Amino acid sequence: MTVSLEQLRRCHVAVDLGAARTRVFVKGVGLVVDEPSVAAVNTRTGALIAVGELAEKMTGRTPDYIRVARPVSGGTVVDIDMAQRMLRHLLGEKLRRQLRRKPRLRAAASTPHDSDPLAQRATVETLVGLGARRVELVDTLIAAAVGCGLPVEQPSATMIMVCGAATTQIAVLSLGSIVTATRIPIGGNAIEHAVIQHLRHRHELMLPSQSVRPLQVALHGNGLTSQGPEVTEIHGRDVATGLARSVRVDTAAVREAIHTPLTSVLDGIGKVLRDCPPDLVADLVDRGIMMVGGSALLPGLDQMLHNATGMTVTIAERPDTCTVQGLGAMLEGRIQPLDFESLAMAD
Repeated sequence: MTVSLEQLRRCHVAVDLGAARTRVFVKGVGLVVDEPSVAAVNTRTGALIAVGELAEKMTGRTPDYIRVARPVSGGTVVDIDMAQRMLRHLLGEKLRRQLRRKPRLRAAASTPHDSDPLAQRATVETLVGLGARRVELVDTLIAAAVGCGLPVEQPSATMIMVCGAATTQIAVLSLGSIVTATRIPIGGNAIEHAVIQHLRHRHELMLPSQSVRPLQVALHGNGLTSQGPEVTEIHGRDVATGLARSVRVDTAAVREAIHTPLTSVLDGIGKVLRDCPPDLVADLVDRGIMMVGGSALLPGLDQMLHNATGMTVTIAERPDTCTVQGLGAMLEGRIQPLDFESLAMAD
């Protein structure tokens, strides 16, 4: 953890700026914002037209003078000004007024594991621009582990896998710290892109941008497992004619198409386990892997990981909000570090 629990308890608000969704937790109130990280801007006037759900619905449906922007990519702020404007509108005037009453507003934010100093600075500047006097940064892996209820402060191993839209982060934690971890530039977006490319090359079918959820369509039921449906009907646009067309897709071929990006995830798990001390690996045999993040809900992904590793794979109860809920738990003092001094006195 990049900051102490004592410093986090002094924070008033926690922000999880993800590539797919932005979430805000206010101390004493709870989760107040859970919206897509999207903003629609009028390029002629510079005015912000919409943010969140409404802006996401505009994707691929706007005239030339309206641009749909995503100010966050891979958990990193790539457009500070747009991110500030988006957050300001998502919070709303009433909540911003409440936060301004704090004499020295402190904020906590999650950052991807091993994010570079420039990415961390962009996150800090985004929140400072909203009125925060001080910003504390917490590793996403630690926050997600706390949010899904893992005993991270205990001297035993817990393994967590954060499946985001742009990246997958895997780590083994013990005593409130990261023992070994890796971040892979493969996430839900890469898997969806593999399906889209398969449909384009094999069936000459283009999917509209709003149905870039082909996995929910083509892999429903048992999803990635062989017990899933054999054939699925998918609607899209013919590449040659531009007309609407439906095709019946062999889901076994779709599973094969997404095998390449998923192999990278399996390689990441293997690397983390190889770098982990043997005693902690022994703990993981019983505890298994905890999956969090929006892409953890990919149908059948947990079963595929179980078959490949032989380890128990569990999906958190609310995998998409674990990170921000973990930040909130630390803000409200619901997690206590292991007291080594008390243990020494007991001896």
